[in-house]
Amino acid sequence: MAQKAQKVGIKDVAREAGVSLGTVSNVLNRPGTVSEETRVRVVSVIERLGYVRSESARQLRAGESRIMGLLVLDMGNPFFVDIARGAERAARAAGLGVMVCNSAQDPDEEAEYLSLFAEQRVRGVLLTPSDASSRNIETFRRHRIPFVLVDRVGAKTVECSVSTDDVLGSALAVRHLIETGHRSLAYVSGPPGLQQVRNRRAGALHALAGAGLPPGALRELPTERLDVSAGRDAGARLLGLGDRPTAVFCANDLLALGVLQSLYAAGSRSPTRWRSSATTTSSSPPRRPSRSPPSANRPSGWARWPPNSSWRRPRGSTTPTARSSWNRNWWSGGPRRRDA
Repeated sequence: MAQKAQKVGIKDVAREAGVSLGTVSNVLNRPGTVSEETRVRVVSVIERLGYVRSESARQLRAGESRIMGLLVLDMGNPFFVDIARGAERAARAAGLGVMVCNSAQDPDEEAEYLSLFAEQRVRGVLLTPSDASSRNIETFRRHRIPFVLVDRVGAKTVECSVSTDDVLGSALAVRHLIETGHRSLAYVSGPPGLQQVRNRRAGALHALAGAGLPPGALRELPTERLDVSAGRDAGARLLGLGDRPTAVFCANDLLALGVLQSLYAAGSRSPTRWRSSATTTSSSPPRRPSRSPPSANRPSGWARWPPNSSWRRPRGSTTPTARSSWNRNWWSGGPRRRDA
């Protein structure tokens, strides 16, 4: 029976290199304190033996992790893929790694992952809350681990956050539809309890008022989730309306994609009868199928945002926090007038 391979430890490295444990530790953690000759010899032994230092042990000694946590709503959403890329880029520049988790818009899964982050004693957390309540955040706050809310503005002023200007973004999207000749719009909104959904509705109503149109010109179709399946359900409800709107305004591009799938499946002549403008926090254009590509109002700067405010603050710090709000840029799939 084959014997189990012995794990190489720091003592093995020290013995093979002919140096003390302290010297090996200095090579790993403070290479500038040892001579180049010694450093090269120790590194050579480390590579030959295949030694991998225990990050958990190092973390316990240093009292701080080199890992940050990122908890998103839906990794199937291109928006969160871009967020992960941006966070990873900024973390790598700071010598950190990223643990990415997906709550799947489920508060219970969110609570489990936040507990995991606390157990791992991560340096900091980027979090998009799964619902409007803050109970998971309040529970996590007790661990005194810095965190930043992403695409959310916290209810408390002590919370760091980075988000888009949803009121302005939706106002721009609805104004775009009005300028192309539409006077009756549907708003596929997402869960009514989310602040973004309420803010986007407020922006849409502001744009209608600015054009002299009544609030009734906007027909809201709330959904339980912000995904393609919810968009398809909303599209089916839209087709069942007696007095159908001439344009659809969606809270994000996944909802817009689902709506378009329903319209095309039902044989609607979307290129001439429907327009879909997605006020989306995704940085990628809407995906297929779409014979008449929707316009998208996307935020700029997400992938370049360096999330340093979280893990550079000491644990438990009461340092004043920061809130950033990004403006939006148009991605247009070829907007057409109502009478086109």
